[in-house]
Amino acid sequence: MSEQLRIVMAQLDFLVGDIPGNAVRVVEAIELAKDEHQADIIVFPELTLTGYPPEDLLLRPSLQLRVEKALNEVKLAAQGIAVVVGFPWREGAHLYNVAAFIENGEISLLYRKQYLPNYQVFDEKRYFVAGSTPGLITFKGVTLGITICEDIWQDEPIKALVEGGAELVLNLNASPFHATKLDQRRDLLCRQAAENEVPIVYVNLIGGQDELVFDGGSMVVDHTGQCLVNAPEYQSGLFPVDFTCQPRCLPVAQILHPIMSLEEAVYNALVLGVRDYVNKNGFKSIVLGLSGGIDSAVTLAIAVDAIGKDKAHAVMMPFKYTSKMSIEDAEEEAVTLGVKYDVYSIEPMYKAFMQTLSEPFDGLKPDTTEENLQARCRGVLLMSLSNKFGSLVLTTGNKSEMAVGYSTLYGDMAGGFDVLKDVPKTLVYRIAKYRNSISPVIPERVIDRPPSAELAPDQTDQDSLPPYDELDHILCLYIEYDYSADAIVAEGYERSVVERVIRLVDINEYKRRQAPIGVRITERGFGKDRRYPITSGWKAGE
Repeated sequence: MSEQLRIVMAQLDFLVGDIPGNAVRVVEAIELAKDEHQADIIVFPELTLTGYPPEDLLLRPSLQLRVEKALNEVKLAAQGIAVVVGFPWREGAHLYNVAAFIENGEISLLYRKQYLPNYQVFDEKRYFVAGSTPGLITFKGVTLGITICEDIWQDEPIKALVEGGAELVLNLNASPFHATKLDQRRDLLCRQAAENEVPIVYVNLIGGQDELVFDGGSMVVDHTGQCLVNAPEYQSGLFPVDFTCQPRCLPVAQILHPIMSLEEAVYNALVLGVRDYVNKNGFKSIVLGLSGGIDSAVTLAIAVDAIGKDKAHAVMMPFKYTSKMSIEDAEEEAVTLGVKYDVYSIEPMYKAFMQTLSEPFDGLKPDTTEENLQARCRGVLLMSLSNKFGSLVLTTGNKSEMAVGYSTLYGDMAGGFDVLKDVPKTLVYRIAKYRNSISPVIPERVIDRPPSAELAPDQTDQDSLPPYDELDHILCLYIEYDYSADAIVAEGYERSVVERVIRLVDINEYKRRQAPIGVRITERGFGKDRRYPITSGWKAGE
């Protein structure tokens, strides 16, 4: 048995579908692991060659040919170092999610993932067939066990590996972020390692992929269940870990990176999600409506931190109901962040629309139609700027608003990416304060003033909605934990309020289906997580 073993955790960001480009990144990482870190093994995340999740790209007829070509390049680079890398692999009529152990240019082990997650954002049973054989291989006298993501959340795979003689388990992952996920992963790994008396190397993906963000947080846990090494969250890189393997494999402890607070973790997830969505989709810049309110202020700060001030364009679109305070605060934030800032009044557009609609509207009282028209004028302006300059329109609706339909189709919902889509309003305020703790970019009175859409005189959100503290808790219970109306009332809320909120959530599914995607930061976001019918007779009372 080798007395020393150095393993590099390749916590890297890959582009879904770019199999040739991902292979280039893998080869570059292999060379760095050999030359700079003198590594014995480099471990990559789950489905590295395709990126994760590849979704229905896995059904493309040319998938296998592309993977084989990329795999040959990786095999050529695997000289003087062992490489553990994930990819999809077809055998006859079956497609497997596999991890290959490659040494001296050849595959020594092809492990097929045994547990295929099919819950929340995961849909692996649509594509893959489960394997049934433990992944065991001996390298430099050390018996290694290979697992892939969901395998480690189940008891049987790691138990079978240890019974087969595994002295060290390597776990490849594509585990997306939500607010408590890192704690869940760490607790799980510590339990599995201690119960099975085996160290675990956990390598996670990093990067944004549509609504998912992968936060990294790779780590190593020893056989007693102690986390001795952790890679920083939201940071790409190669992270070496040394093991002494006489008489058992023991990781050499490192100074642990501090764990982020909830606000810091969410903010970084949003920044990474925006950066990768903009860059991976080839947008030149972003544009957003800066209203002087908290949501657009936080969205602009995230955008600037994600892609830089030179690629951000803020537009204030005032109307007669827009307060002087809002205009001043929007300008202050734009100037503080150093972004391009323009002011375009929507009054001429609004008047032109109303003149055209004067005949069908004759004799009818103004209502939300006129309010929504203001938002739609703004949407037209932003989408025109997007078309002309190739900018991505960032919308600014938060989860609380999206849940109850407090938004306008083809108005403030018009755009390509909703940064705060899964962020409850109360959390928006918390991450605003967190961002200001780094450097003050959001005016304090934007945080302190009552929120308002400013579509009518002296309007505030609380004219139409319960207080956000109350609303967000009701929404969390109903959306994320599937509480019935009766169960929520039992938590101490008025029945009339609960039933009204639930009804608003249910009847606004049609709006959410037409909304832009946005970063998922909770366990039950709108999108892949929560798939409810638009047409439904379901009643949520019991």
